[in-house]
Amino acid sequence: MKFLFSDSLDYVDPEYDFLRDRAGVGRRAHQDDDFPHEHLERAPYDGLLVSRAIVGDARRPGKYSEAQCMRFRREGARAFLRFPAERYPESILMGDCGAFSYRSSFEPPYTVDDTLEFYEDAGFSHGCSVDHLIFEFLEDNASAPEEAQRRQGITLSNADQFLVSARALGRGFTAVGVIQGWSAHSMARAASALCDMGYHYLAVGGLVPLRIDQIERALSAIRAVIPSSARLHLLGFGKTEELNRVRRYGIESFDTTSPLLRAFKDGKRNYFARTEDGSLDYYTAVRIPQAIESDKLMRRAKMGQLDQDNLLRFEMNALRAVRDFADRRGSLNDAVACVIAYGRYALWDDAATDSRNEARLDFLRASYTRTLGDRPWESCRCRVCRESGVEALIFRSSNRNKRRGMHNLYVFYAHLCDQSRSEAAA
Repeated sequence: MKFLFSDSLDYVDPEYDFLRDRAGVGRRAHQDDDFPHEHLERAPYDGLLVSRAIVGDARRPGKYSEAQCMRFRREGARAFLRFPAERYPESILMGDCGAFSYRSSFEPPYTVDDTLEFYEDAGFSHGCSVDHLIFEFLEDNASAPEEAQRRQGITLSNADQFLVSARALGRGFTAVGVIQGWSAHSMARAASALCDMGYHYLAVGGLVPLRIDQIERALSAIRAVIPSSARLHLLGFGKTEELNRVRRYGIESFDTTSPLLRAFKDGKRNYFARTEDGSLDYYTAVRIPQAIESDKLMRRAKMGQLDQDNLLRFEMNALRAVRDFADRRGSLNDAVACVIAYGRYALWDDAATDSRNEARLDFLRASYTRTLGDRPWESCRCRVCRESGVEALIFRSSNRNKRRGMHNLYVFYAHLCDQSRSEAAA
């Protein structure tokens, strides 16, 4: 089961100065930065998925700047992302339209022809047909929503035209038909229709809001009606703890950003680790936000609710205590106490009750004691932990947080590879 990372310009400055919290001298964004496959010794994934909505264009801006968008199409995706086929043989470069970005539109903003032009310009090895997101997931005996039927009709009509037109891109391009439906039965019917058109690679869309039992029902229904040779891709499958439950359905590939995003969006499980038996474990990153970069803290200081000099002193004490502990020059209790002392300023929620705030600080105290006490950065062999040490466990600034995300990708991919080897040996 191949893992594709959904890239969204996720890179770090290799010369970032942690002590001064600033970029390397003369650093140029993107040109001087490292993508995960550059920063780590090996790519922590089997390929990349890039959504057209992320790249953007003149009509619908995405995350890329106008200049980056032009370079992406002029140079090609592999050159822009510095992911050459020569260095990463057999890797997949898949494109999709990013249907969630236009979920509220009556029709997709992209046509089959301009989407294929986008795929051809960027040199994708695989490209998904133009789909339209369906929100509902109902029981098979429920009445089919009219809007869902309309969106499925658009998706299938586009797929039919897409497969015919994609032949012009040659044998080096694999057309992927996207499945959209409002129930397990309707998704199976769509999958069967795509196979009848001539698709051999199908992508199951609309998975993000679904529970794992609903996803399993859909996959079971789909597998029952398509040839065993048909390959399945799961679009945006973020339930990474449930991968073993979908393996049985013959999944060829899936894409997600989950390991990287959890580094700075998950409130508890920010740092991935492996246990002795090879399973995944998680730690809570130590939150020491930048005082002068926090709008909330600066606003409260200006209103006289906080003393700015004391705030900066608490911040520096927290950083110093954590670093001293990591260097074995300070105690665990002192490190945690200093972080929590700063947290009373930096993490206190004025909209919550005192008891709720205290409960959160108690939780963080216990979590930080485990995180720092176990010293997981010392047992990890990835470049992030070797070079950054405890800085990778500090929840603070994009360069730290994304480095932790890259570490998570490293651990997650190693876990997947071990599972695949065990499965092959069984």
